[in-house]
Amino acid sequence: MFTKILIANRGEIACRIIATCRRLGVRTVAVYSQADARARHVRLADEAWCVGPAASAESYLRSDKILQVARDSGAQAVHPGYGFLSENEGFAQACAAAGIVFIGPPVAAIRAMGSKSAAKALMDRAGVPLVPGYHGEDQDPQRLQEQADRIGYPVLIKASAGGGGKGMRVVERSADFAASLASCQREARSSFGDDKVLVEKYLVRPRHIEIQVFADTQGNTVSLYERDCSAQRRHQKVVEEAPAPGMSVERRAAMGQAACDAARAVGYVGAGTVEFIADASGNFFFMEMNTRLQVEHPVTEMITGQDLVEWQLRIAAGAPLPLTQEQIPLRGHAIEVRIYAEDPDKGFLPSIGTLQRFVPPPATPQVRIDSGVEQGDAVSPHYDPMLAKLIVWGENRDLACESMLQALAQFRIAGVGNNVEFLARLIGSPPFRSGAIDTGLIERERDLLFPPPPPVPSAVWALAASALVDAERARAAVPASDPHSPWAVADGWRGNGTLHRRLHLQVGDAEQVLDVAYAADGTLNIDGAPVQARVHAGGQMELLIGAERVTGWWVDDGNAVLQVFMGGHRYTVVHADPLLHAGEGDESAAGLQAPMPGKIIALLVEPGSRVEKGAPLLVMEAMKMEHSICAPAAGTVNSFCFALGEQVPEGAELVEFEREA
Repeated sequence: MFTKILIANRGEIACRIIATCRRLGVRTVAVYSQADARARHVRLADEAWCVGPAASAESYLRSDKILQVARDSGAQAVHPGYGFLSENEGFAQACAAAGIVFIGPPVAAIRAMGSKSAAKALMDRAGVPLVPGYHGEDQDPQRLQEQADRIGYPVLIKASAGGGGKGMRVVERSADFAASLASCQREARSSFGDDKVLVEKYLVRPRHIEIQVFADTQGNTVSLYERDCSAQRRHQKVVEEAPAPGMSVERRAAMGQAACDAARAVGYVGAGTVEFIADASGNFFFMEMNTRLQVEHPVTEMITGQDLVEWQLRIAAGAPLPLTQEQIPLRGHAIEVRIYAEDPDKGFLPSIGTLQRFVPPPATPQVRIDSGVEQGDAVSPHYDPMLAKLIVWGENRDLACESMLQALAQFRIAGVGNNVEFLARLIGSPPFRSGAIDTGLIERERDLLFPPPPPVPSAVWALAASALVDAERARAAVPASDPHSPWAVADGWRGNGTLHRRLHLQVGDAEQVLDVAYAADGTLNIDGAPVQARVHAGGQMELLIGAERVTGWWVDDGNAVLQVFMGGHRYTVVHADPLLHAGEGDESAAGLQAPMPGKIIALLVEPGSRVEKGAPLLVMEAMKMEHSICAPAAGTVNSFCFALGEQVPEGAELVEFEREA
């Protein structure tokens, strides 16, 4: 076993690897960018080295800098995690040349599977079933269009060097192919430095099922069963579970055998994932092989009781597989959800900011949290917006779903947008609970998963009012120079009568005006009901409203905004002064603003063009994803405020736009 390894990654996977190494007595070396100087993985590692500026191309993707750190620190091996350099053939080769063990497959296996087109040809020869499609070298747009027309729509355009849902477009009709191809190639160039694509038949209501495989240097290969990753948005996985719902013993064996055949065909060693797409009839087809550990590996660990990172370390050190195929257990059901800093109601637009509150549910043998952040950390625009993975285990799928819903109800995040409530709606939805999942579920069930906001419970208004009063009292600190000063007291005392206040509160479009009376004993009377509040650590507040007892949490966002958590929901409560915002309803600005920091990667219309409402005007790239900025109404594009390739800050006006009268 190694005595010291370098982790060439960041975030939750770096923290995960550090935890296993610590248990095994292996020392860890972290690398970090200037933006990650205070990151959790930096704090947890035995030592940490800076490798460059925030941009990943100048830090986490600099194999020369990372190898220099490995040499200088005395690391014997490099664990690449996933993303960044994990499937980089050149980096694996450079590690070998430097005499440093690359904890991953041989260079030849990475090369064989690095191109989706070449991999499919190899799998075809190995007898692994393939989806009908075009995987050729001729990348002329007209040739690609002809092949798409031949295959028949809908088709999927996919970056040949891609992964993680990037560089993928579904095309429903021939007229849309050219624009979708251009967009896909731009994203592929940006994410992978290679704009080569393949075109495949897009299966209607397919399931995404992948097989975890492991192989050692002695020629042994095993399958650690399947994961169902069908619940996706933008072709990126949102929920993963193991085993797959409705999977028969026979089909599991067939898919496991095909995955092991795929691994043997390339002389595989280490952890790998063979991804399949399956139709409603039970047919399955090879999509790709990821030559690394996957984000969703914890569900496999939960049902098998194995530590896959430990398996990786031992195999890389030359040890045989810890278990034979017959010895690998399969027990219960596990579900993983990815907690993202994003706004599901705005097309899953990533969110940036400071984690004013980050309180996951308590960890137990059945509830696991893998996270690369802690309360107080910043979520920057430079990297993927995943905050954590929440994994639960149950004796069966129904119990696992119930455990997940309970855990999500306990997760409290403030300071950035997040998808916690969306995930709870998805896990609790009838289609998901019944196991009727496929890759189109989220988009197809939009009305179910994005319902109108429910009425705000009266207890939320009462807690918000109590929290505002409590915050005022806390700010009224008694000055040491005059401990008896009446100006430092905010208890509502009046010499002749009772203080009454009218608090104007808003949650979205809902407004509430509360009459708050201060009682002599320090309690409040809100809209005629006596309210006793008890404040605990961490922003927890217990309320006795008449005879009703409720509990919630609150965070003061500043600028008269409170985040209130109650009953598994988060409410953004604004303390509104009607006079403060008078006259703000007028539309003074005709331009469009950047929803977050990013780079202009495409200008889609000419200045002076007239466009209809909803027409795409430009494309921004932010947090590794493309975002189209569209016309808010019919009108004329007078000019663009930024040139192609320029970086833009959040809130910057992007387009001088003149609406039609």
